[in-house]
Amino acid sequence: MTINARFFVLKQDNEPGKPVPAHFDLAARSAAKLYRAGQRVFIYVDSVEDAHAVDEHLWCFEADSFVPHNLQGEGPKGGAPVEIGQMPPVGRRTILINLAQQLPDFVRRFDKIYDFVPVESNAKHAARQRFMQLRQLGAEISTKEIDN
Repeated sequence: MTINARFFVLKQDNEPGKPVPAHFDLAARSAAKLYRAGQRVFIYVDSVEDAHAVDEHLWCFEADSFVPHNLQGEGPKGGAPVEIGQMPPVGRRTILINLAQQLPDFVRRFDKIYDFVPVESNAKHAARQRFMQLRQLGAEISTKEIDN
């Protein structure tokens, strides 16, 4: 099975006063869109703090919509349609939204990967490393520039 990966290249830095970094906001909006399309999504993060930031943002970023989600270890037995965590998800999820600096070692479990290239140089370098790693895994990779 071939992994399909899409890298979103952000053209602007984070907006001052925003509660989360621009790529976290785009990840939450992507998760909402994927949920509405009937997909089960796993958002992979580096830390508990990042998980809580994404969790909180999903509660309040769109006032007129609800995205059923949970942090790993919380919620229903099989997890909500959108799960956020640092460990492999329980159950089948087809889409990985990667907000971590590294790809998880369980990346092959997913059919599609969403990843982000922030403006900040260290984050951009880490994204290049993930891109090269996915290429070595034989992933079909596309990019999309985002004028956030």
